[in-house]
Amino acid sequence: MKTSLYQKLRNKEEAIAVVGLGYVGMPLAVAFAKHVNVIGYDRNEDKIEQYLSGFDPTDEVGDAIVLESQVEFTYHEEALDNAKFFIVAVPTPINSDKTPDLRPVEGASKTVGRHITKGSIVVYESTVYPGVTEEICIPILEKESKLKCGEDFMIGYSPERINPGDKVHRLENIVKIVSGCNEQALEEIAKVYEIIIQAGVHRASSIKVAEAAKVVENSQRDINIAFINELAMAFDKMNIDTKEVIAAMNTKWNALGFYPGLVGGHCIGVDPYYFVYEAEKLGYHSQIISSGRRVNDDMPRFMAEAIVKQLILANKRVKGARILFFGATFKENCPDVRNSKIIDILECLKEYEPKLYIVDPLADPDEIKREYGYKLSDMSAIHDIDCAVMAVAHDEYVKMGIEGIEPYYAVYPQSQKVLIDIKGIYSKAEAQKRNIRYWRL
Repeated sequence: MKTSLYQKLRNKEEAIAVVGLGYVGMPLAVAFAKHVNVIGYDRNEDKIEQYLSGFDPTDEVGDAIVLESQVEFTYHEEALDNAKFFIVAVPTPINSDKTPDLRPVEGASKTVGRHITKGSIVVYESTVYPGVTEEICIPILEKESKLKCGEDFMIGYSPERINPGDKVHRLENIVKIVSGCNEQALEEIAKVYEIIIQAGVHRASSIKVAEAAKVVENSQRDINIAFINELAMAFDKMNIDTKEVIAAMNTKWNALGFYPGLVGGHCIGVDPYYFVYEAEKLGYHSQIISSGRRVNDDMPRFMAEAIVKQLILANKRVKGARILFFGATFKENCPDVRNSKIIDILECLKEYEPKLYIVDPLADPDEIKREYGYKLSDMSAIHDIDCAVMAVAHDEYVKMGIEGIEPYYAVYPQSQKVLIDIKGIYSKAEAQKRNIRYWRL
């Protein structure tokens, strides 16, 4: 009786290769390495060196666990020759015109294609629009390997559902969607993922269904946040506190509990464009999803204008105003700065020529400088600010409170201090008691 690839993996006769070791790939590699042989491949030499030294820049796994892990971290492509089950977890960003940028997944497919052999299985976790795995990735794999999909090797798709920075909803306790090019592939892939997924797997009927599920679940969140953001912009004109409205609304059992805010990161702010792109190729022009994206993309401009307005109402000059941003990452308690909308606010403000400062205890200063051209400031060197913008609700900033911000303000008898609380983490009454002009989304 022929031994399945799943069984060979369990017997440690074969290995899993995780291609792309970011916020998705790293937790996968570490989780699998507790049970099977794992090769963790990334072409970024600096990243691999960090992992080898026991440093986890994603903070998803933690330094100690990375150091103790049995993952074979490498940037040497030839190491992939020792794998039989491949998981592709590279990013899928968008271009400047909001169309999908498939170059990372195409590049990864070429890399994997050079190393698959008869009996290999390749699973994609990168977010794509329906059809990419079968129509774009399979031809690349076949060309590079000179093998035939479905006969010589098999393929599947299993969308990542990791929520960066979330310490509750983790890889192991989130149901995993799996799919395969045929029944045999589906069962093999499902059994492999069941090794680490305690919550179980959901077998999708096709690869396209699994691909669609991923873009839809993030588009759903994007639309709901856009709805609340639109309300927040309208309520701002009506002089109604959005947070108080939501608190009242949430007393009903079927309230969804969404709050206004910036939609950045590598998923919710990107995935809807993948759906819109494929739908428009087929002649359907999205209305709700596209509208939601426009609303959320416009929020940085709205917030920049709110900052300027509050400075003026506080009797301060906008040009030359010293504005301190607390937070640079795309979400709280996470070092990920990809697609951070905080940067978009800074860009919108630049036309008014204020003096902008930004601090963040979690963000990598080198990455901020490299990706966006901004320098993170040293908190100890900050003083005499006119406006504080609480941009990201890191636990450190929540605990700091308004009293922790006050020492950084300049004191001018003829004008008020300004506090812009984007995440609504502080008390409006407390700010007013301290004679601080307070605004929240």
